[in-house]
Amino acid sequence: MSATLRVTTELEQIAPRLRRIRQKKNLTLAELAAATGISKSTLSRLESGQRKASLELLLPIAAALMVPLDEIVTAPRVEDPRVPQRSTRSDGRMLTPLSQHQGEPQAYKVLIPATERAVELKVHGGYEWLYVLSGRLRLVLGEHDIVLGPGEAAEFDTRNPHWFGSTGTGAVEILSMFGTQGERIHLRARSTGVAGP
Repeated sequence: MSATLRVTTELEQIAPRLRRIRQKKNLTLAELAAATGISKSTLSRLESGQRKASLELLLPIAAALMVPLDEIVTAPRVEDPRVPQRSTRSDGRMLTPLSQHQGEPQAYKVLIPATERAVELKVHGGYEWLYVLSGRLRLVLGEHDIVLGPGEAAEFDTRNPHWFGSTGTGAVEILSMFGTQGERIHLRARSTGVAGP
């Protein structure tokens, strides 16, 4: 979607938002007109999309409705064309690719739900690096069972039997970087505890 089309789409959402917010506040057009000094007919045309919205009109309306302006007007989301943004689901996990190229290493933001199936250790070639953004991550690596919190990282050879997921106390969001050629980041963090089997 082009930037112009995104802006046009966003502008078209102002009218229904205004009407919805006013109705939620249980205000009539006449009451809003009295509170803003804007005529009832102008407000009616704004809500029906027949009148173009401007800051001159929206600021007093937002003040009268006691809502922030960004509840009426939101900036169109502009995606960085350099980074693919399409998220996919895999085994209940939400994966958002952060790498543009098809080469290696590959980087992902991964959202792991609080409840998952049982631990299943996997083995494959390469190296993986994990960084915890939020929540608590359980990493089972061989005989080790480690819990990592926000700001902590782990790096490991994926030829070692491994599994990672939520500790079960809530969702966890991580950054994951993986390469099959043995790329290493050389960043390790201390473990914060040991989870039970």
